[in-house]
Amino acid sequence: MTRPIRIGTRASLLARTQAGLVAAMVGERLGRGAELVEVTTEGDRTQTAGTPLEQAGGTGVFVSALRDALLRGDVDVAVHSLKDLPTAAPDGIALAAVPSREDPRDVVVARDGLTLGELPAGSRVGTGSPRRVAQLHALGLSLDVVGVRGNVDTRIRKVRSGEYDAVLLARAGLARIGRLEEVTEVLDPLQMLPAPGQGALAVECRAGDDLVTALAVLDDHGTRAAVEAERALLATLEGGCSAPIGALAEVVEGDDGEELWIRAIALSTDGGLSVRMSATGDPKDAAGLGARLAKEMLADGAGDLEAAATEPDRVHDA
Repeated sequence: MTRPIRIGTRASLLARTQAGLVAAMVGERLGRGAELVEVTTEGDRTQTAGTPLEQAGGTGVFVSALRDALLRGDVDVAVHSLKDLPTAAPDGIALAAVPSREDPRDVVVARDGLTLGELPAGSRVGTGSPRRVAQLHALGLSLDVVGVRGNVDTRIRKVRSGEYDAVLLARAGLARIGRLEEVTEVLDPLQMLPAPGQGALAVECRAGDDLVTALAVLDDHGTRAAVEAERALLATLEGGCSAPIGALAEVVEGDDGEELWIRAIALSTDGGLSVRMSATGDPKDAAGLGARLAKEMLADGAGDLEAAATEPDRVHDA
């Protein structure tokens, strides 16, 4: 009898739910059993301690322990929120599948059913993301933007208790754990571009394992192309830019077949300056499209946003 595929996951409700979705797909499409194996990550430990995510090493702190368990052979597959993956390719690990993406937009959970625009000036809005902080400031709503850590329940509880007037979250996570009724506004990407890879899952296994081929049936080609473009843009910008970055790509039907459309923004941390651009191309050249757009953004000043933020006569917005 074939043993179940061991799927490594963080212990949080959202992580277990996401791993459970992959386990269900494994059963439906591969006809294999699967079991979840919980792995405690450094990100979980620092989150419990209240350490800001950026000080703890960024989103990659949620990934390394799962990858270590994979390489040790403790698990066969690791499931991540794709936006947590560092852009550098890891040795010995393959991104075997990127399943169909959930809605990647950001949402507001606010007191009294309010939207961002309805919150009074000075309202306390919680987010742990520099990308969201910068774009919130760019909206010019005079909100008091404050840091927040913790799982979805913890963040929403801060609103219910009156500690914060609102928090910003990814819609995908709330959808997966059945909490969409908490949402008071879904933010249009024109207001707030999501993180590269937001809403998508990453299914990793050991490079060279038979599962690399087997798990390919879980892959969604449109989602894969979109996140490849977004991550190539992020990787290229990270080489010359430390500014907060948002990006969203999608495969659309064009006059001559499928086209990949990507839009992106880099901002100064205070949101006062930004470089915003978009591009279209062939989904088969997703990474190339993302990298070229990033180079155009760097040429237009994306790498200079922090220095320019102290010079009010210099504005970049393409």
